[in-house]
Amino acid sequence: MIHQFILAAPRPGLSASEFQDYWLHVHAVNYASKIPQITRYLIDSRLPVEAAAAGNPGLPHQGIAEIWLNNEEEQLASLQTPEFLQGARRDEPNWAAFWLTLVLDTTAYEVVPGPAQTGKDPDWVKLTVLSKRAPGLPLAEFRERSLDQFAPVLAKTPGVQRYLHAQTRDGFYGFGEAVLDAVDQLWFADVPAMQAALASPYFTEQVRPARAALTDHAHVWALVARENWVIGPEGKD
Repeated sequence: MIHQFILAAPRPGLSASEFQDYWLHVHAVNYASKIPQITRYLIDSRLPVEAAAAGNPGLPHQGIAEIWLNNEEEQLASLQTPEFLQGARRDEPNWAAFWLTLVLDTTAYEVVPGPAQTGKDPDWVKLTVLSKRAPGLPLAEFRERSLDQFAPVLAKTPGVQRYLHAQTRDGFYGFGEAVLDAVDQLWFADVPAMQAALASPYFTEQVRPARAALTDHAHVWALVARENWVIGPEGKD
């Protein structure tokens, strides 16, 4: 299963709220969700809440589309469909600064399962952390250590209701380096719970040093968002 992340930013002239509204209520409904190979699809609408991260400059993106596809063959087929070519792709310049769009295909690992996802618009908030491994650290070692050593530490962050660790797939290294190597997603009951977790002694004394041992300090970004399911969470009928 491919868990794809698409980070998008508003085209010039659109506010963050206008961009998010168009993405969720026009583009997603009328175009992207029509692509037959997509099995699940949600949009993380960015909240105006900062989460400490070292990445500089900050992310211009105002949301993340998360898309699930069964395999590479179906993904390739999806990019050749009229729903994509004449629909989603053609509509993109109407709302997104397509030159800033960032796409990552990942393999995801559910570290903390959390409660069943049954509602289309969950109340919880999600913290997505994007990272690049430390210079000189081999990719295979980074993958092993981030899943077997770092993920168990991050999973114990106070207040975490669910935790997903995702690693960029091999295809993104075919012609050099991938832009990012991993995505960590943490779910919290609300923004205050997330802020309390990030300010906790555990996060400061345990999580930050563990992350620093694996990642490039200047290439770690965080984005706080609210989930909006378009297809799912249970998937297509």
